Order: sequence, then C-alpha cells, then structure tokens
Amino acid sequence: MKLLWLQASGCGGCTQSLLGAENRSGVFTQLASSGIDLLWHPGLSEACGGEALSLLESAAGGDLAFDILCVEGALLRGPNGSGRFHILSGSGTPMIHWVQRLAARARHVLAIGTCTAYGGVNAVGENPTEAGGLQFDGDEHGGLLGKDFRAAAGLPVINVAGCPTHPGWIVDTLFALVGGALTAESLDGWQRPRFYAEQLVHHGCPRNEYYEFKASAQKLSDLGCLMENMGCKGTQAHADCNTRPWNGAGSCVRGGFACISCTEPGFEDPGHPFMETPKVAGIPIGLPLDMPKAWFIALAALSKSATPKRVRENSRSDHPVIAPALRKTGPK
Repeated sequence: MKLLWLQASGCGGCTQSLLGAENRSGVFTQLASSGIDLLWHPGLSEACGGEALSLLESAAGGDLAFDILCVEGALLRGPNGSGRFHILSGSGTPMIHWVQRLAARARHVLAIGTCTAYGGVNAVGENPTEAGGLQFDGDEHGGLLGKDFRAAAGLPVINVAGCPTHPGWIVDTLFALVGGALTAESLDGWQRPRFYAEQLVHHGCPRNEYYEFKASAQKLSDLGCLMENMGCKGTQAHADCNTRPWNGAGSCVRGGFACISCTEPGFEDPGHPFMETPKVAGIPIGLPLDMPKAWFIALAALSKSATPKRVRENSRSDHPVIAPALRKTGPK
C-alpha cells in the first residue's frame, strides 16, 4: 500500500512521536516490511520543491495511484473560506484544496492527531483562521470534507486522535488497513480506532493505589492521585497511554502531569486551568465514567477513612517516605 503524508497547520509533534515508534530497525523499515511504501512526507522525504509538487500533482490528478492519505495538523479554511491563510509552498494553492483533491483519490484517509481530527489547539478561542478537522469541527460532524465523505474503500476519515498521537496508534492503524482488519465497526462515535479508544488512561495508571484510597496530591510534585485537585481526567479519557506507554516507559501521569484527555474533541478549551480540578461544594465535577455521583462520594468517604498511613504520607511527598511493611505472605 502506498502512503502519502501532508502536514497542515500544526507543530509537527505527531511526526516526532511517530519517529519514536518502538522498533529496533526504525519505523520506516517497520512500515516497509509490512507492505507500506511511503511515497512522500514533507519533513522526512528527500523530494522537495518542484519534484515534490510534481509528485503531489500526479497523485491528485490520478496519474500516480496511492492508497492512504495521512494528514497532520488542522485545516485552515480562512479567511472567509478561501483557505489562503495556508498556501502550500511554491504551489500558490491553499492546502485545503490539495487535501480535498487528494482525499478524493485515496482509498483511506487518516487524520493524524487531534488537530486534524477535530481542530485541536488551532481552533481554540475565537478561531480567526477558521481551523477545523477533516470531518469534524470539535465534536460536531462537518469539517473540511463534510459529514458524508467516504474514502474510496468506503470508510470515513479515521481519526487517530491524540496530542500528540501515540506512535503505536498510527502504526497499528496502518497495519490494520494493510491486513484488511479495520472496518466501520472498528471505529467509535468520534471515528477513533477502538483498539485504543475503548481503553481508559486510568487503566494501568501507576498512581492507582493512591486513587483507590483517595490519597490525593496537593501539588504537582506529589506522588498522590491527581484527580481530586490537579485536574487529571484519566478516569474519563479514552486511550491506552498507561498500558502502552511512550518508548516503553513514559506517559503524562508517569511524568507527574495530569491527563488532559487530549484524544477527545474540545480538550484544548476545558473552561478551567488544565492543572486544576473544578469542584462544586468540594466535589470534583469530572467523576469516573459510568459511576453514579452518589456512589463515588460514598466510596470516596469510606476509602479515605481506611487510608493506610504509608499511602497518605507518601501521597503528599515527591518521594516515598514510608516503605511498605515487612510481613510474610501466605495463609495465616
């Protein structure tokens, strides 16, 4: 399968993330060995200038067949729908027009990252550039290609959302397409691949012991659970970040930062500081999914009353101050 990659308005962070895919031989060898031929990438391919434009024109015109179009970055439709806030260098043509032409030729279209999927950081606030996603504006269908768009193979835009998206999510989505294993039923309501979007960041969180006892961090350097005070949305965010960490070891909460649910539309404008938990009468507004508020409050009260001293003291420190007790395990 032949893959063509475009970069619209964004920071390039998803490409940087992809380069960190876990494979000793490198991501390009990994893709090639699985039958994926990278025709062109603006930051990673040798072809540039007139040579690159000629390649893109051949693909958009139908002379160069390709299978997968990956777009990274939000689509700038301003001013006034003209798209002229973002011209593809050397072409004189707005990037949105290139994307529309190429999407019409592709068998599959992938939105790489939350900016391309839903608008992301580019669309925050008044959005003077008219930034949006390929098939969504925030959580509403629409975007550049429109609600009814389907690629040649019959699927809508596949939103590999994340800010940045995980390299494994990109690679696994591409492999699923190569193997014919990705169908419309493989996508959730926001068109994210279910293999990662039906997980929660909370799964595998290294702070779960603190969460269970509601032993909460009071400041960012503390070891405790970040949900109650520090804005963490891990119990609500759809992703497998802690069971599939970056480079085998990293995630936001492992690095001491709250999960901001970057795989969902609108994450960039939560209505409160990212590192603060909004509360009503001292109760966090964002509670775990699928759990009635009354149950959570009752269980939280019980948990806090049973918190071991070790967990309570360690939760308020930047390093363990009390080690687990020495005790022989087994039947008593």
